[in-house]
Amino acid sequence: MLSDLAALYSGQIALFASSIFVLGLVVGSFLNVVIYRLPIMQEREWQAQASELRAGEPPATEASLAPADRLSLSFPRSACPTCKVPIAAWHNIPVVSWLLLRGRCASCKGAISIRYPFVELATALLSAAVAWHFGFGPTAACALLVTWALVALTGIDVDHQLLPDSITLPLMWGGLLAAVVVGVPEGQSLPVSPRDAIIGAAAGYLSLWLVFHLFRLVTGKEGMGYGDFKLFAALGAWLGWKLLPLVILLAAATGAALGILMIVLRGRDRAAPMPFGPYLAAAGWIAMMYGNAIVDGYLRLSGIQH
Repeated sequence: MLSDLAALYSGQIALFASSIFVLGLVVGSFLNVVIYRLPIMQEREWQAQASELRAGEPPATEASLAPADRLSLSFPRSACPTCKVPIAAWHNIPVVSWLLLRGRCASCKGAISIRYPFVELATALLSAAVAWHFGFGPTAACALLVTWALVALTGIDVDHQLLPDSITLPLMWGGLLAAVVVGVPEGQSLPVSPRDAIIGAAAGYLSLWLVFHLFRLVTGKEGMGYGDFKLFAALGAWLGWKLLPLVILLAAATGAALGILMIVLRGRDRAAPMPFGPYLAAAGWIAMMYGNAIVDGYLRLSGIQH
């Protein structure tokens, strides 16, 4: 009887994870749009704000642009980066269309970057892993939203060394709100209690803020951006303050290892800036999935009781 129930439950979880995998492909396609367009939209907004400070120049808002030049996350339709021809719906099926078209535009045969199917597939795989790990329920829904936000932030930071407030701040407030509305699921890593979420958000921001100013005081250089503070605060809001040391340790170790590897293999300039957001995002996702198990395992190996 118990084995039958276990098999039924496993089958339901597998079906749920498979469904979320398909959903992840669709979301990944949208995240490609976010990664490409959001920095452009934000730069236009900055230019509009700057124009208001210049005497005699009216603000260049999005509404003042010609229809062909307007840009949002939903308009215009996705187009080939080479010939600018809009991509037909049947040529925009996540991963599948890229494979069938062999990475080429259907109109001009120009190359379409492998990055697009990579983001779609990565989002789908990460989403399916979340569904399998957490099962059906509010915890999985929260973890999916966090995962999708981290994928978008990673792509944008790699391209522009930018972590937009329009993603990091809602992610932080979402963690604080979930701590109040959803409650604390037993045995799961998120959301945490309101107390842990508030302390986590404050500790995440202030810790990197202090490191930033101490580094600048000692070296005269800026080691990271304010977007990193906000992302770490958002992770603290979702995961609580107790997992923040694990997150920063994983992020710093990964960043240092890859940085040294790039210097050795590619001759990368040591003074060249390197985005820290992707390492924070990856470490935060690992901590969300396995943070409690990692900490418990470390404490057992160290012989520390808790």
